[in-house]
Amino acid sequence: QVQLVESGGGSVQAGGSLRLSCAASGDSYADSDSSYKCMGWFRQAPGKEREGVATIHTGTGTTFYDDSVRGRFTISQDGAKNTLFLEMNSLKLDDTTFYYCAAGRAGWRGWCSLSPDEYISWGQGTQVTVSS
Repeated sequence: QVQLVESGGGSVQAGGSLRLSCAASGDSYADSDSSYKCMGWFRQAPGKEREGVATIHTGTGTTFYDDSVRGRFTISQDGAKNTLFLEMNSLKLDDTTFYYCAAGRAGWRGWCSLSPDEYISWGQGTQVTVSS
């Protein structure tokens, strides 16, 4: 099992930037043979379904972004692959919500889906608030 802890959320004005971090730990995450090849950032507003924001395949480095954030957000991982980042620029009011990082094992395709159903370990979430 992988344990995930997010940080870096907060309040920012529209047009500003935030950087989210997700510290991963666990027996099988950092190994090159780890089955946890997919890492992603998701968000969920009250009363709405959780949606994928950005994903990265820890082996190939392939990234995927939701259309709503492409060009504004960047997902990355550190060299040791135990910290996941989400650089968020040009933030909009609609970006306000809770953000979660997640790990999954569905990496056999060499890329990782934005579907939350394919992720099995989740962090507790961090709040991002964008104001005008």
